Amino acid sequence: MIEDTIAAISTPLGEGGLAVVRLSGARAFEIADRCFVPEGKSSSKPSMSLSHTVHYGKFARNGKTVDEVMVAVFQAPRTFTREHTVEISCHGGLLPVKLVLETLLENGARLAEPGEFTKRAFLNGRIDLSQAEAVADVIRSRTELALEAANEQLAGKLSHRVNVVRDQLMSILAHVEAHIDFPDEDIEPDQLEVLIQRLENALQFMDELLRTANEGRILRRGIRAAIVGRPNVGKSSLLNQLLGQDRAIVSPIAGTTRDTIEETANIRGLPIVFIDTAGLRESRDAIEIEGIRRTREALAQVELVLHVFDASESWTPQDDAYLAEYQGKKRILIRNKIDLPIRLQVPDGAVEELFDVCSLSGDGIETLKDAIKNTIWRGEIRAEMLPVMINSRHQVALHRARGATDQTIKALNDGVTLDLVAVDLRIATNSIGEIVGKTATEDLLDSIFSQFCIGK
Repeated sequence: MIEDTIAAISTPLGEGGLAVVRLSGARAFEIADRCFVPEGKSSSKPSMSLSHTVHYGKFARNGKTVDEVMVAVFQAPRTFTREHTVEISCHGGLLPVKLVLETLLENGARLAEPGEFTKRAFLNGRIDLSQAEAVADVIRSRTELALEAANEQLAGKLSHRVNVVRDQLMSILAHVEAHIDFPDEDIEPDQLEVLIQRLENALQFMDELLRTANEGRILRRGIRAAIVGRPNVGKSSLLNQLLGQDRAIVSPIAGTTRDTIEETANIRGLPIVFIDTAGLRESRDAIEIEGIRRTREALAQVELVLHVFDASESWTPQDDAYLAEYQGKKRILIRNKIDLPIRLQVPDGAVEELFDVCSLSGDGIETLKDAIKNTIWRGEIRAEMLPVMINSRHQVALHRARGATDQTIKALNDGVTLDLVAVDLRIATNSIGEIVGKTATEDLLDSIFSQFCIGK
């Protein structure tokens, strides 16, 4: 399949000013030549064009014009995939871009699979596997910090550090295997001490990377935060303030929110998925009961709870019950409607710190945002953190590598035969190699690239 010439729409479907269809492979110029009719003295067929040039003309299908297009020509290996590549910019309507793609497929191209362009960039050695994953992270970034972290990984900052420790493990493995080949020569005590020290240094490096997993997950996926409380305490108004837009319907009628509403906001550089929920109370209304059921379902899946109280209402036994219900969750307690006369008297020891806000005027919202950020991410978000924040796949591979490296150190200290030492050391080396794709299986590659969109 790597020998096929592939094509796909690389821009989102829908109406827009422009759309781009990408063509990549050994026959890219030949296929584009059959479809493209150059116009003007400076335009030419792709196969006759200089690399990295753009040409104006018509795209034709069965002798009929499909659309006016601009064709960009890129000769291998100076392309994203390191293959001949043609990018056709056409009008962004659903029909023109569909017909351009169909014309390419009729003339010998194959429809690309999800992530196949990036997979070819990896297979052809332009990027490694962690950089390929960073391409998807760039596309999915929801904050500037997430984008910066993805770009650092795309630039190879994580790959460089991983390759350093892999090379160290490979060097130690070569040393051990050399002594296996010459069983009469034992490893000298001073040499053994050096090998163990190098393995312990590798362990320390793995631990440093593993400590970045939580931050990396937050930047890539965000945190899910449920806004809960009794009906009419101002949960929807608070959501609108945090989002900076009127997303949820606000009404003085209790029970307005019947379903969960999810929206993502940038809170101090972190993507937070806020979930506005139905008010917690006893109800006989079938729809409201379902909304409350969904609220409790959402609470089971979130990492943070924003519990909202009405400052103008008295404390009730329900408030005690709801506090106890999700006591194990990270939570922030908020007293809303502070513009009204304060009647809420919180029992001593019932709650931790309370944050006062007015979700109508916005008073206290910036302080609340600081509290949300500090609850999720302790300390400053420093630039030097961003290049090496691992994802969950890297975390699994590192745990496997760490376990095997630790076992290698124990085996060397206990005088275990070098054949068995080498087995654990190979596991460690291969596990580290999975991060950058040097020991990746076909199933792993399929799993990673299937998560990409078609056209990337």
